[in-house]
Amino acid sequence: MPRPRLRLGDLAVGFVQPLAEALRQLGHDPEPLLRRYGLDDVRLAEACARLSIPRYMHLGHAAIELCGDPALGLRMGSLSRLAQAGLAGVTAAQAPTLGEAARTLLRFEPLYAANYRGQSLFIEDAQGAWLRFYSISPYNAYNRFVVDSLLAGWLAQLGHLAARPIQAERIEIEFDAPVYAAHYQALSSTAPQFGAGSNQLRLARATLDLANPQHCPSTWQHLLQLCETELAQRTRVRSLGERITHLLGPLLNGGREPDLEEVARHLQLPTWTLRRKLAEEGTRFRSLLNDTRRDLAETYIRDTELAFGEIAYLLGFASAEAFQRAFKRWTGLTPGEFRRGQRRTG
Repeated sequence: MPRPRLRLGDLAVGFVQPLAEALRQLGHDPEPLLRRYGLDDVRLAEACARLSIPRYMHLGHAAIELCGDPALGLRMGSLSRLAQAGLAGVTAAQAPTLGEAARTLLRFEPLYAANYRGQSLFIEDAQGAWLRFYSISPYNAYNRFVVDSLLAGWLAQLGHLAARPIQAERIEIEFDAPVYAAHYQALSSTAPQFGAGSNQLRLARATLDLANPQHCPSTWQHLLQLCETELAQRTRVRSLGERITHLLGPLLNGGREPDLEEVARHLQLPTWTLRRKLAEEGTRFRSLLNDTRRDLAETYIRDTELAFGEIAYLLGFASAEAFQRAFKRWTGLTPGEFRRGQRRTG
């Protein structure tokens, strides 16, 4: 069976709009920067156009260098609108309440953004709900703005529905407090917690229950049906091996590798059944794990500035040395040789 090719993920080009507007607000023309990344007017107007996550991170880093504002992500978030999330965003904008809008936006996230690291979650209880964005650690100048723009964007999008500013009860962020930490205070009624276990914000029950004055019940139901149909088409997989490949990404992290037993539990299959079904497809768990690691390693080395120790951590290796030995076995090259070769040909 040919091994599926992996990418870190991609997202709708609509996410470029708040970046461009933020640069304009700061007195910079975004057009030359966007053209450098192949994002001209034709590309931005293309139906269902996507931008790779590594390219988006490079674009964001370049935008921060252009304007000199490390808090650019928070400004981008404040300018976010639901329509920039495509069909899922338009559907969320027709929800009866802000809580249903948030639930819809996160449930249908695969329609506008896909990342092998995971999917955002809406976690509700009697008192309110957490809106959680998955970890993209280790954090650096290329990815902190993604967390900033997303958390601030959720609040701005819901505030636009309510026609009034929305604050979180609490905000928790995985990375340590940056130099611009004071900028987060406007997003929450309490001081943000940095160095937390998750990237998430808490909305009170009263906020979730706010009515959406633009809600039309029949349009809402129609759009929900369209989202469900498209989600089924996008998430349909053809084999057990592909299901495992998609599952492995979020499980790879922190110097440990998932084993067959762990994956079987996630799939709710007995281990022996999983092993037998993979054999029927002509593959083995270890082969899928190695192929996933190799594809992700090549993407990280080619498309990011991550150090090899950071890549080793992301791929579940116990050490940078173990990762480098595995990469040499897979490709015949060291990670450094592979990166230099990609830079020469790129």
